[in-house]
Amino acid sequence: MMNAITNIVSYLPYLFAWFLLGYMGIVVLVYTGMLLLSVVQLKREQKLNKQEVYDDYLELTYTKPVSILVPAYNEETGIIETVRSLLSLKYPQTEIVVVNDGSTDQTLEVIIEHFQMVKVGKVIRKQIETEPIKGVYQSTIFPHLLLVDKSNGGKADALNAGLNVSKYPYFCSIDGDSILETDALLKVMKPIVTSRDDEDEVIASGGNVRIANGSDIQMGSVLSVQLAKNPLVVMQVIEYLRAFLMGRIGLSRHNMVLIISGAFSVFAKKWVMEAGGYSKKTVGEDMELVVRLHRLVKEKRLKKRITFVPDPVCWTEAPATFRVLQRQRSRWHRGLMESLWLHRGMTFNPKYGLVGTASIPYFWIVEFFGPVVELMGYLYIVFAFFFGGLYVEFALALFLLFVLYGTVFSMTAVILEGWSLKRYPKVSDMSRLMIFSLFEALWYRPLTVLWRFGAIIEALFRSKAWGEMTRKGLTKAEQKAS
Repeated sequence: MMNAITNIVSYLPYLFAWFLLGYMGIVVLVYTGMLLLSVVQLKREQKLNKQEVYDDYLELTYTKPVSILVPAYNEETGIIETVRSLLSLKYPQTEIVVVNDGSTDQTLEVIIEHFQMVKVGKVIRKQIETEPIKGVYQSTIFPHLLLVDKSNGGKADALNAGLNVSKYPYFCSIDGDSILETDALLKVMKPIVTSRDDEDEVIASGGNVRIANGSDIQMGSVLSVQLAKNPLVVMQVIEYLRAFLMGRIGLSRHNMVLIISGAFSVFAKKWVMEAGGYSKKTVGEDMELVVRLHRLVKEKRLKKRITFVPDPVCWTEAPATFRVLQRQRSRWHRGLMESLWLHRGMTFNPKYGLVGTASIPYFWIVEFFGPVVELMGYLYIVFAFFFGGLYVEFALALFLLFVLYGTVFSMTAVILEGWSLKRYPKVSDMSRLMIFSLFEALWYRPLTVLWRFGAIIEALFRSKAWGEMTRKGLTKAEQKAS
C-alpha cells in the first residue's frame, strides 16, 4: 500500500508538468484562432474604410445625437486637454457632461475657470440612484458643455449621475485623461447608425485605445505620434496592441466581445437604463455592464449586437511607474473576477448562445485563471533546475510555450498595427516595438502575472476603489519624463 502511494506521489510532478503544458498549449491554440479571425476582420475593415466616405455621416439625417460622459476624479492635470479634444470632434450634435466625483484636487476649479462656467438650475430626472449632486454648471462659451459636481461615489456612480443629467438617446463614456481623434466618435458610431432597429441593431460599440505618452499633444489634439522612451510604457503599448487588435476584434466578429473599454465606448441609453445603469458592486463597471447587456437581450430573446471597431482611436495616459501600473492591473483583474462571478450562471449555459458557451468560459479559463497557472509554470521552471533530469526537459518545453505566447503573438500584433492602422509612422518606433516584443516573456509578462495573481487575493477584501493613478499630463511640456 505504501509503495503504491509512493509511486503515485513520485508521478505527481510529471502529471503537473503535463497539465501545465496542456493548458498553455490550449491557450496558444485559442489565441491562434483569435489571431486568424482578427486578420480576416481587419482586412475586411480596411477595405470598407477605403471605400467609406465618413463625411456623409456628418449630416444630421444620418447621425444620432450623443451625450459624452466624462467621469473625473482628481484629473486636474489632464481634464482640460480631454474636454478640448471633445469640443473639436467632427460630429454634428453632442453634449459634453463632465462629472466631478468629489475630487480632492483642483479638478472642479480648473474646469469652471477655463471654460467660464456658471451654476444653472437644471432639472435632473433621477432614474438611477446616485450620491448627492451639489450643483450643475454650464459653460458660457460652449453651451453644450456641462459640469456636474457631486459627492464621491466611485466611477460607476459618476457615470450614473451623468446618465441622469444627459438628454440624448446615445451616450459615450470617456475617461478623464483621454483624448479622442477628431473623427473617432463618427467612426465608432458607424455600426450603430448603419444597423437596423430589428435583428442586427447595435446597442453598444467600443473603439480602439492607444497610449499617448511620448506623443506631441497640444490644445487637445495629437499633433504627432511618438513612442515613449520609458521601457515600461513601451511594453504597455505592445500589450494594448495585442489586446485590441487580436482579442477584441476576434471576439467581436461573432458578437462575443465582453469588454469594450470604459475609456472609449458608446451605448444606447435605453438599454443601459433598462439594465439598471452601471453597477457599483464591481471595480470593473465597464465589463460588467457589457456582460449584463448580453444577458438582458438573450433573456428577452432579442438579436442585438455589441461590437468593437478597430479604427477610431482614443489616446490615454499610461502608468509610467511600476507602483501605479501594479494598482491599475490589480483593479482590472479584480473587475474581471467580480464581473464573471456576478454572472456565473451564464457560464456554459446554451441559453446565452456563444457568449455563454464560448466567451465567458474563455474569460474564466484563459484570462482569469491564466495568472494562477502561469505563476505555477514559472515556479515549476525554477523547481526543475534544482532537480534536473526529466524535469528540465518539461521546463524547457514550458518555457518555449511561454515565449510563443508572450513574444510571437506580441510581435504579430505589432505587425498588424503596421499593416492596418499605421498609427506609429516612424520606422524607428516600429523597430523598437518589435525588439521589445522579444523580451516581454522575460520580465514584463511575469510581473503582470504576479500582479494579477495578487489581485485575486485582494478581491477577498472586496475593495471598490477607483485605483487612482498619478497623472503627469499629456501636453508636450509635461511629458518629457514619460
